[in-house]
Amino acid sequence: MNFRTHKIGKNIAAISLVAMFFSCTNDSNEVRNLFLTKNQPVGIAIGVNPYIYKDSGRVTSKLITPVLEDFSNRVDHPYNRFPEGIILVSYSNNGLDSITIKGDFCLTYTKTLISELNGNVEIFNHTDKSKLITEQLFWDQNTNYLFSEKKFTLTSPDNVINGIGFESKKDLSKFLAKQTSSQHILKEN
Repeated sequence: MNFRTHKIGKNIAAISLVAMFFSCTNDSNEVRNLFLTKNQPVGIAIGVNPYIYKDSGRVTSKLITPVLEDFSNRVDHPYNRFPEGIILVSYSNNGLDSITIKGDFCLTYTKTLISELNGNVEIFNHTDKSKLITEQLFWDQNTNYLFSEKKFTLTSPDNVINGIGFESKKDLSKFLAKQTSSQHILKEN
């Protein structure tokens, strides 16, 4: 290799290195748009066990999930996705009453606080031992209102209700069941 070829190679390497340094920017909008066009989350949390929510120093709920994907880069409809399932334990009345909500998949829209749970959805009220099982459920966290248009089974110590279409408060009280059949458990005296 002659001296001239070696010098040209060094110059090309130096110019490439300088161009690379000046082409890098830290513009967060460019990064967000890159993730947006690639349909990728801006953050992923692995093994959330548990994430604790507090209000005025009091624990209100605990979230457990293997994977949480943050899509807050969506300008119009930011959301969180739980692709491997979710368990949420919600406490009220100073921790004496609790509700457990489970599902195989969940989307939570952060602007509206509406969650969609899919696959083996289960809600259990630890106070009155009632339990709802369905395949899809929508939950409005602002009003603590649940609804589903899918098949469901609602069990309590005294009866079992099956149907298609269900609306209720989060604690499964004051519910509206559609297209139902039921079994009642009668106790002998």
